[in-house]
This record gives sequence, structure tokens and C-alpha cells, in this order.
Amino acid sequence: MQERREVDLRKLEQIMGESKGGVVDEKDILSSSKQAVKMAAGNKPANAVESSTALQRFLDRIPIGSIPGINNSSAAVMELKTGDCLGDAIRLLHEKNVFGAPIAVDALDTDTATIGRKFSDGYIGFIDFARMILWSLEECERAGTQAKEESNNGIFSMLELNPHIAHTKIGELAKSFLWDPFFPVHLDATLFHVLLLLSKHCVQFVPVTEQSSPKVIGFVTQNAVIQLLLRSSGLEWFDSIADKALSEFRFENDKHAVFVCGDQSIAEAMHILWQSQMGAVAVVERETKRLIGCMRNIDLHLLLDNIDLFNNRKSLTAKEFIHMDQSEVDSEPTIERDLGAFLSAGVLTLRNTFLPRMDSPVTNKKTDTLKQAMNNLAAAKGNFCFLIDEFQQVQGVVTLRDMIVQFAPPSMDSTIDGGGFFDSALEQTGCHIEKGTMICDH
Repeated sequence: MQERREVDLRKLEQIMGESKGGVVDEKDILSSSKQAVKMAAGNKPANAVESSTALQRFLDRIPIGSIPGINNSSAAVMELKTGDCLGDAIRLLHEKNVFGAPIAVDALDTDTATIGRKFSDGYIGFIDFARMILWSLEECERAGTQAKEESNNGIFSMLELNPHIAHTKIGELAKSFLWDPFFPVHLDATLFHVLLLLSKHCVQFVPVTEQSSPKVIGFVTQNAVIQLLLRSSGLEWFDSIADKALSEFRFENDKHAVFVCGDQSIAEAMHILWQSQMGAVAVVERETKRLIGCMRNIDLHLLLDNIDLFNNRKSLTAKEFIHMDQSEVDSEPTIERDLGAFLSAGVLTLRNTFLPRMDSPVTNKKTDTLKQAMNNLAAAKGNFCFLIDEFQQVQGVVTLRDMIVQFAPPSMDSTIDGGGFFDSALEQTGCHIEKGTMICDH
């Protein structure tokens, strides 16, 4: 199995132009597509080939286990159990510098053990540090906890004053929509499987497990998929989509961006973060509406790192908060280290040096191409870019998932046509998708 996987990767490197020899002739990739279609067709009569089968054969040339970084993690993936208390989970993730964790069924907890019967791999979801913080603050505000009573130890003092919140079990938070769906794949899964999961579900990454064990060993993130897709730059079947202007796409939030004014309090901005469920809000000047930064879920660890900052969150402004980020961005990683950073267990680090600073968010204009936006986010290791006009005013936001969806394989639902990227690739092989079925025109 391993030998076949390594051979496939060498073929992939030739096709995708990864070798140091430069960009390979486009005929190589088209020949590979034709071969994949023939393999999928087998001995079938007539000219109909199931699109899902043909495309999976084509994309099976990118096995997850062969991508640099996925097997190189020395850090174990931290897990939370359904019976763990919320307060303990927040403290643990903060102390261990972990942004989020898979939720494993706690067989000893009678209240939540029955949940796991529906999940053969023992995991029921994924929960992140930021949403636990935001939910706790929202619940404590409803309970009427006063800020003056929180002065000793920040959020943990607040939770001590609200034991009904602190002792909430992780397994009980499903009703508050704090979990992400959990769709693990094995090391021998392919990019087809991962791309399908990332495009069809609102998840930031796909957990990877060993074939012989359900334990999570790493993650394939949206960033890693974007970088892999960009390696097709220069090939017509990629450029025909990626070279289009952003204004030609219908992104989910390209005409709507959530923002706060710089003079609003940190507490107000956090409330809007929770309400929007978008993971980030733009920070703008009140008078001109000019973009000056952003507040993200990932930055909320600063409120626990600095107790005074948490206790004064209702008086300090969003503008003051975004300028507190003085971290030096690691801007020159190698390709291997780059991909490895987005594939290993270390991708869930709470404090990192590869994200853009809060006062320097990634921006694009609607006249920029999709490829330019993808390259900007890949270089900055960001998860989204704000669309701005000539006055630096925010017009919308484009996420990595928005970009990935444009390259999604044709839907397995026969009533829906697929993404333009693969439709275009198939057309060049003399095939097209018709009502969910691949038709060979030759």
C-alpha cells in the first residue's frame, strides 16, 4: 500500500508541476484525466460514467498520507470528553495552548454516554476555545454577574460566581450549537474526499486518523487545500476559474461584512462576534468607515493572558485591543514547513506567529482575481479577506471556504450541477456532466 502511494505521489508531482524542473505541459494533466475517465468507465456499455467515480479516480492521485507534514507531528492531539466541565475545559486548553479539541465520548458519564452510540469512531464533534469563552460571557451576562466581582482572576473568577455555567458538561453544549461537525478521514483518503467535506460542510479542517486506530493524528485545513490548489496555477483548467474577478462570483458574504466601530468596547465587539458566528468582525473608523483592523475568535486568548484586559473589557475599545497585538509574523516558511504547519496537530495552537496581525488584515478589491485573493491568503496564512473599495471601506468578506467551494467536485446530488473547476477540466477531456452523470463525448 505504501509503495503504491509513493508512486502515485511522484506521478502527481510530475502532473502538478511540483518538481524543480518547472511547469509541466498541460497535456500531461489532460492525459491523466482521460485515463481516469477510462478507468472509471471500465467495461460499461454506452458512454455514461458516474461523475463521482471518475472524479474520485482522478483525485486519488493525491493521497493525504503522502502530503508533507501529516506524519511529522510530535504533538499529540488533545481531546475533551463529553463529561468534562466547561470551566475545566477552558482552563485546560488555555494552559496547554490549544485552540480546540475533538470531543470523545465519556463512557463513565451516564448522562452523555448514550450520545456516543451513534458514532462508531468515538468522537461526536469538535469544540473550540473561543466559542466556549463567548458562550460563557453571554450566559454570565444573562445571569447578571457584575464586572466588579470579577477582579481577582478574570474569567475564572466569573465562572466561580456562576457554577451552573462552569459545571456545564461539554456533552450538553450541543443544544447551544457550540460543536462543529466531525468528519475524520484515514491517511489513505484522497484530496477528493477532503475537498468534498470542506465544500459541503462548514468546517475549517478535516481530522486525519490512522487506518488502524480512530485516534486523530493531524488535520487537513482549508489553508492546506488552497495551497495545493494553487500548485495548478498556469494550467488552463485552473486559470479559467481562478483568473476571474472576484466580482464575478457569488460568495456567501461578499455583499455583507459584520463590523464594529473602533470606539466601541471590547465587550460589545465580543457580543457581535458571538451573534455573527463568522469568526471575525471588521473594525472601522466611525466617521469614515475606513477599515483599521479586525477582531477574530482566535485572538480571544489575549483576554485570559492579561487579566486586566479581561476585567476592563467594557471600558477598553476595539481600536485599543487590535493594537495590542505586537507579535512578529513568521512570513518566510518553506513550502514543506508551510504545508506541515497546516496538517499537523500543531495547527491547533492557540497562540501562533503565522496569522496576520489584527491591525493588518488581508484585503482585496472586487476587481482582483480569485487567484490573487487565494495567493494573498496563502501568503498571509489568513482565513478570510475583506473586500474594500478605493476609500478603504469594507464591501464584504471572502473566506477560504468561499474559495474552496468554487473548486468543488460536481455534486453527487443529481439535481445540482458541480463546480466550474472540475466541469472545465472534464470538458477538456471530451466529457461533461449532465444531471449528475458524466457523459463522454468521444
